[in-house]
Amino acid sequence: MGYTDGLSAETKQRIVQELVPGKQISLAHIIANPDRVMYEKLGLNPAIDYAKSAIGILTVSPAETAIIMADIAMKSSGIELGFVDRFSGSLIITGTVSEVEAAVYAILDYVGGKLGFTVCPITKT
Repeated sequence: MGYTDGLSAETKQRIVQELVPGKQISLAHIIANPDRVMYEKLGLNPAIDYAKSAIGILTVSPAETAIIMADIAMKSSGIELGFVDRFSGSLIITGTVSEVEAAVYAILDYVGGKLGFTVCPITKT
């Protein structure tokens, strides 16, 4: 009789995956001069937001930190909030390029410096 681990060939394994969030901003991107269609597809109001010339997109974990980031963004420059999701950690802001840049830098500075998060570099298109 050969060695057996107690599992038959027909036994199925169940794998449970769970998210164990670190303290990090994993995306900080600025889209300068986006097309009007971009505003529409993101559910932003193009009549208001298209006059602005930039969209900022950030993702963070833990996800609730998106609320803090939204507050920092609003207090640091004249941006408009496009979307805040405390469940996925997504934040979308709109404004002029300089407003969005100022908000993103303020967010990374606070979250990285005060909260001890790992932050990614800012990318821009």
